[in-house]
Amino acid sequence: MSLKRSKPIDRLYREVADSDLVIVPDSPLADALNRRLERPHFGPFAITPRRLATARRETAEDRTAFLEVIGETDLGWKEVAYAVGNVLQCWEYRGRADAILEYDAFDTHATRTVVDVVDSLQTSSRLLADYEIDVGADGSVAVVGESQLTNLERSILPDEYESIDRFTEDAFALPPFRLFESPAAIVDAILDTVTRDNADEIGIVLDASSAYSPLVESALETAEIPYYGGPDFMDDRDHRAFVQLLRRVTAGSDTRVRAVRALLSCLDATVSVEHDEKRLVDVDDPEVEWLREFIGRADALTFEAALHAYEERTERTLEAFRDELERLGLLAEPITADAIDRLIFYLETYEVPIDRDDEGVLLADAKSASFVDRPVVFYLGLDEDWTRDSPNRPWVDRDEEYGRNVDGFQSLLQSGVERHYLVQDAAGGAPVTPCLYFDELLETEFDRFSDLESVRHARTARPTGGGFDREPLATAVESERLETISQSSLNAYANSPRDYAFGRLVDSPDRNRFVEGTLFHDFAEVVATHPGFVDDARLEDVVDLVIEETRPFHRSIDLETQRTRYRIGLETIREYLEGHAPIETAFLTPSSGRGTNAVADYFDRPVDSPATERWFDDESLRLKGKIDLVRSPTQLVDFKSGSRTSASQVTERASIEEPSDRPNFQAVCYLAYWRRQRPDERLEFTFFHFLETLDDVVTGDASLEDCLTTVTYRPVAFDEFVQSRTVFDELRNDAANKCNKTFSKTDYETYLSVFDTRDVPRTRDADELADSPFGEALRERLLDAVGDYKYVRKGCTQAFRHLCRYRKSGYFVEDLDAFERFVDEQLEAVNRYRRGEDRFPVDGRAGEPNYRYVDNREMLLTDPRSARDDTRTPTGAGDEGAEVGR
Repeated sequence: MSLKRSKPIDRLYREVADSDLVIVPDSPLADALNRRLERPHFGPFAITPRRLATARRETAEDRTAFLEVIGETDLGWKEVAYAVGNVLQCWEYRGRADAILEYDAFDTHATRTVVDVVDSLQTSSRLLADYEIDVGADGSVAVVGESQLTNLERSILPDEYESIDRFTEDAFALPPFRLFESPAAIVDAILDTVTRDNADEIGIVLDASSAYSPLVESALETAEIPYYGGPDFMDDRDHRAFVQLLRRVTAGSDTRVRAVRALLSCLDATVSVEHDEKRLVDVDDPEVEWLREFIGRADALTFEAALHAYEERTERTLEAFRDELERLGLLAEPITADAIDRLIFYLETYEVPIDRDDEGVLLADAKSASFVDRPVVFYLGLDEDWTRDSPNRPWVDRDEEYGRNVDGFQSLLQSGVERHYLVQDAAGGAPVTPCLYFDELLETEFDRFSDLESVRHARTARPTGGGFDREPLATAVESERLETISQSSLNAYANSPRDYAFGRLVDSPDRNRFVEGTLFHDFAEVVATHPGFVDDARLEDVVDLVIEETRPFHRSIDLETQRTRYRIGLETIREYLEGHAPIETAFLTPSSGRGTNAVADYFDRPVDSPATERWFDDESLRLKGKIDLVRSPTQLVDFKSGSRTSASQVTERASIEEPSDRPNFQAVCYLAYWRRQRPDERLEFTFFHFLETLDDVVTGDASLEDCLTTVTYRPVAFDEFVQSRTVFDELRNDAANKCNKTFSKTDYETYLSVFDTRDVPRTRDADELADSPFGEALRERLLDAVGDYKYVRKGCTQAFRHLCRYRKSGYFVEDLDAFERFVDEQLEAVNRYRRGEDRFPVDGRAGEPNYRYVDNREMLLTDPRSARDDTRTPTGAGDEGAEVGR
């Protein structure tokens, strides 16, 4: 594969060395030629048309024109920006400022106003349009890359000049692409080469808007390697923070702490992550007091006063931002939503010039540069984002523009003596598409970089002294072995082991559902401990308490709705416990609860009932947890504020054989523990969804039964249970009609005889049961005994559904035995990962995690490449507050 060979800079210099003036299309090429000038020379030698016309005082004329027009007219800022961009662009391609008025769609009042203003300004376009090259009678002019000049730039060329092609007739063979696994791996590879000593010899070409840009800048800063050509005006930390401060003024009272965390950091305010989901105005923390006070009085401030307040708070001066506000005429204006919107629009539309150092590694934007004069050049990405957008305007010849872009791309790729093309072959599980221009330049068919000549690179360890070095520990530290796990942690681990690991290491914010859920549970404990104590008046006090505790999470307009919701939930809990109070609790120890109870503290009542909030930590079973209510020796109750699920959904989500993408092991976990306390007894675990009938309460049709889901445990094996007389009687009397009719015409001995020759399969699927040897034998036996009638066949189908319903709605001995083995296996795997023998994987038991139930989404690198990334999940992730092991 090959491209047109670009002339090396030294050869290009030799071809123009005898000229008095050399016109080139871009500044880096001009600077490179000037650095090679070997003779005294008066005036400019190599220069771009705009630099020549402006005497090297080239500025961003679109911003200059915008500032001038908004200062002289009453036009809206967006309207001005649109018109200025069109006028200057058309001027570039047509050579005249008023040429745009020849296009009816653009001949508007705003455009005419801008043309009148801009045409009178001393912009680079105005100076370029009026400029004439004069090198004297004996002077000579050379033009390099004439095809890359615009019409306006060509207008300054004299009648006679020498045109120098930037390319030769020879072909340029691309070096192989170097394939890396991630942007971080590419940056690491660069840091293996770049040092403070050789920084002036290195150029890095990248898409300035890509992820590579902040990664490279951060890496160079960390390694204390100088660079230039990187951050812009709004990349300054304080500039961004001040704009965010202004945004908060008009954001309303619903602003959450997480939305201003970066701003708080710039204000040197440290706020606990637990407040992230709370409204800023309701957070009682001195660290946010200044920000709350500022927002409260901002409508009485000007931009200048607001900037002064920020500078005073941070003890940092923002002179460049003050100058920009003054240019815009905003400095003395009051802070209003409209003024803030105009400022933000300006900062997002125009690049505000900043003073830059011109030493160190050169960072060049792939969409604007066509030459980099450095001995060693790294090209990062080279993907479709490198493709330049051609203006979609009637005055632009898009084919000609595309050709200019292709030539610029070819020239850029050949910059430097030593070139390295560092790319990703895939990202996020999908191939990375190479830059569109490769389709034009290469004859080879390809879809990704690995289809072309390439070399794959594994990520290498960073050398000592670069980046963040690791300090070895004086002694080896072994991870603490986890002996027990809670059902919530088991759920998280089954969904995504890596999310589970980060959940043990990273603090998470308080959430509304957690706070209100705790208060509902506290209320239930008080009601269960003190029957009859909570009358209607006290219940209203609890509603007030819940509202006060959850206020930071709610908008003001939602509080009345939430008050109704809380009242109904509390009333439903009280009603349930009045009819289902704990019974026969003498077998329980006096108290095993822990923690505080806000409702009990409010009423100054003790909560020492042995039946509520019972914590357990069973190392022999390797499970721990909290039982909300022990209603009786064989009945456990758990209070839920979420939507009700059926018993079959409960057992399905806890399935070991067929992993669910919504794993939930709570019922089976607690039943496994409780059968150790009550062996050989039939047990029930009931979920009480106390908000399930919220709508029905409003309409007066609520029923407590609609709130309850009960899962059973029978202390027998399933195959023993289904051949019991109890099951046979249910098939005769309590199943569907055809099933009842069929089994009522046979006897128990006939039913039992099937089990002598066939085993009952362990399945929840009625069709699978029907097609099994057992199912076929039962059907044949009933057809023989009752007769080959249609209702008999239908009755058998209903019988299979009825038998499967037992497994769907509860557990048997073998189910809990299998679950206990499963817990052992999972804990052994967790401890293996904690020891560092392998990484915590992203995928859970059901494959890709269900991201609705992932708490640390931003930390899960789902690309397979991440499995070999050096940014590894820390080993030793604890569980339920356990200390980190490594």
